[in-house]
Amino acid sequence: MVYALIGILIGVLIGFLLPFTYNSAYTLYVSVAILACMDSIFGGIRANLEDKFDATIFISGFIGNALLAAFLAYIGDRLGVPLYYAAIFTFGNRLFDNFAKIRRIITSKKK
Repeated sequence: MVYALIGILIGVLIGFLLPFTYNSAYTLYVSVAILACMDSIFGGIRANLEDKFDATIFISGFIGNALLAAFLAYIGDRLGVPLYYAAIFTFGNRLFDNFAKIRRIITSKKK
């Protein structure tokens, strides 16, 4: 838990000290990639609460999901087909599912 808080603090500090901007043409790709990353984070929190967390799986899923989601959005943009909807639906569904399971784990531990 301490390592996670240190990582969050370092990320926030880097974000404030080295502001990064991107071209607005990439907004769709970045937003879908962020959604995929959020899915991985909630999955990691859930796995940690279930004592099943594996850092290798988390890191590979975090990077892999973000790249796959951005790639789907890119390919769909080039083909003129909104393939990013598939990523939004999948990662959004998993995000809410993981959040519900995290909530159940936390509330069941308090009883």
